[in-house]
Amino acid sequence: MSTTTPHQRVLLKLSGEALMGDDRFGINAEILGQTAQAVKDIVQQNVQVGLVVGGGNIFRGVDLSASGIERVTGDQMGMLATVMNGLALQDALKKIDVDARVMSALRIDGVCEHYSSRQAIQHLEASKVVIFVAGTGNPLFTTDSAASLRAIEIKADLMIKATKVDGVYDADPVKNPNANKFTTLSYDETITRQLGVMDMTAVVLCREHNMPLQVLNMSKSGALLRAVMGQNEGTLIHS
Repeated sequence: MSTTTPHQRVLLKLSGEALMGDDRFGINAEILGQTAQAVKDIVQQNVQVGLVVGGGNIFRGVDLSASGIERVTGDQMGMLATVMNGLALQDALKKIDVDARVMSALRIDGVCEHYSSRQAIQHLEASKVVIFVAGTGNPLFTTDSAASLRAIEIKADLMIKATKVDGVYDADPVKNPNANKFTTLSYDETITRQLGVMDMTAVVLCREHNMPLQVLNMSKSGALLRAVMGQNEGTLIHS
């Protein structure tokens, strides 16, 4: 495939909370549109895009279990929340003429396609954005782990995690204004320092499969495009 970027296929991990904007819960229409446009910007560079979305803006299994709901049930509810977010993203992308497909790890015929790595790759090769929802389809696994798994399965050459900060720091930059930002890190350093970039299962998966991970602030204008173009943006973690 011909491309002017150093990355031909990327997997973007987007939290559900990122879709809230300044709202307390749900999906902020303006943020949804901005996210769709940022994805379109890299699609127009002939980059194949897979996207894993969380559901924390609607339900989080961990939070629900703390309120008394059985953990497995709470996680299943959280998986369904990711489906709602995925459908919203698909709609927003189609409104700006970007073909997108939602693929669910849970079978929800009539709403979206059931996940198949082979079919997902075919969609990507046909320049369709593929939105992966329902996590891994199993309770007790985070959408971070799902993102690492999907990135490996679709043979992405870069995984991008969008956060509320512009990279990885040695301390919480919100609480500590003197926190230092890392430009690059190894996975071993990330694990040893317990930097909390993603859950440990996701980090180990990326390390074992040599999947580079770029952490950046999605709300920063042009950040996603710069990362895909190979420019210095956020923090790059590699084996």
